Amino acid sequence: MDLATLIGLLIAWGLIVGTIALGAAAGTFLNPPSFAIVVGGTFAVVMMRFTLKQFIGSLKTAIKAFMYKSDTPEELIARVVELAGIARKEGLLALERQEISNPVLALGVRMMVDGHEPAVVRKALITEMNETVNRHSRGQEVFRQMGDAAPAMGMIGTLIGLVQMLSNMSDPKSIGPAMAIALLTTLYGAMIANMFALPIADKLALRSNEELMNKNIIIESVMGIMEGQNPKVLEELLKNFLPASRRDAEATPAEQA
Repeated sequence: MDLATLIGLLIAWGLIVGTIALGAAAGTFLNPPSFAIVVGGTFAVVMMRFTLKQFIGSLKTAIKAFMYKSDTPEELIARVVELAGIARKEGLLALERQEISNPVLALGVRMMVDGHEPAVVRKALITEMNETVNRHSRGQEVFRQMGDAAPAMGMIGTLIGLVQMLSNMSDPKSIGPAMAIALLTTLYGAMIANMFALPIADKLALRSNEELMNKNIIIESVMGIMEGQNPKVLEELLKNFLPASRRDAEATPAEQA
């Protein structure tokens, strides 16, 4: 689980809920019809903008992004350098005996061992990378659309509440509570957009960029191994994908040997 996202969500929602609980008439903030308008309306509006398959797929992508722990670029480079050393000493067929946890790297190594041409291997890995980027982009877009729709549905709910309130002005004492209930949908919409949907979209974009970097590292790694590059030279080339501050953070197993 992504701890930064979990901690951020708990703190943000905890502050709001705590503030409401400490105030007077905390029960006023709970209004099922208002909640139904905002949440149900937001999901309905977003579903109209995508196919059902895309909508459900984006939710699955979001869950995977937060539950799945991907390799760090440093770990990936260290593993690739190790594989390059084995291939250089024992040949490409020796890689068949290696256990590789990263599925994309495993695909590239399997194609190498099977004797595919470098152009074919590169095309397969680039196709896989593009499909992942497209899938992540759809996931981001769905949550950004939620961030747009939730405040709009909140405003619609508020307008409905105001119309109902203004249509019954015979009891002045009921105006205040009715106004409070009408404003709740605006509150719900703002909270869902700014404390859930938009942060999730931004985190998915971050995850997508990390995944894109890893896949580019894998593509260049596989091509380098197929060309028989020296492991240390390959390592230096792959480090160019990292920010300067992280390139010499720690020695890889090849450097420590």
